[in-house]
Amino acid sequence: MILPDAPAVVLASASATRRRLLALAGLLFPAEAADLDEAGLKAALQSEKATARQAAETLAELKAQRVARHHPGAPVIGADQILDCEGRWFDKPRDRAAAAAQLRHLSGRAHDLVTGTCVVRDGVRLWHHTEAAHMVMRAFDENVLARYLDAVGDAALESVGAYQVEGPGIHLFARIDGDHFAILGLPLLPLLAFLRAHGVVP
Repeated sequence: MILPDAPAVVLASASATRRRLLALAGLLFPAEAADLDEAGLKAALQSEKATARQAAETLAELKAQRVARHHPGAPVIGADQILDCEGRWFDKPRDRAAAAAQLRHLSGRAHDLVTGTCVVRDGVRLWHHTEAAHMVMRAFDENVLARYLDAVGDAALESVGAYQVEGPGIHLFARIDGDHFAILGLPLLPLLAFLRAHGVVP
C-alpha cells in the first residue's frame, strides 16, 4: 500500500521523549494524546489473561485508531509500553513515593519492557511492531535511590519504569538487552524503514 504525499504523519502520544525522537530524526508532525482509559483497558486485558506483548500491541493500536479519527487521510503512529516484572505490570508512578516504591520492587530483579507500535490510517492498520527489552536492575540501597530521584526529579514520573536510561537512570542497571530507541518509547529504525518504504518520509 502506498501512502499519499499530502497528509503529514501524526503522533498519537503526549510523550515528550517520543516527540523528541521523531523530531531529532527530522520529521515534522503534529502530536495528539489519545483520550483512553489506559488503566481500565490494562486491567481488562490482564483479566482476560493477555500477555504484556498482546497488551502493548492492543493499546498502541487503540491509541492510533482514536487519534486517526481527527486526522483523515494521515498515517497516525500509536505506541505503548508495558513493564512486566515476574507477571506484575507497572504503570507510570503518580508521585515520588510511588516511584520509590516501584524502584525498590525492581531493584535486584530482571524485568521485560515491551514496546508496541502501530501505524493506522483511516481505521486501517498499516503496520505494527513489538519489541521486548530484557533489563536487569542492580541491587541498590536507599541512599542510591534517593540520589537518583533527587537527580531526575519529576522525570521519574514520565516512564513506566520510573527510570531514565538516557540519563542518570543508567546507573541503576547491571545489564540491558534490547533496542535503545524502543526502550525510550519508539522502535525508531523499523518505524523509519516503514515510513520510507511507504513514501511517508523521503
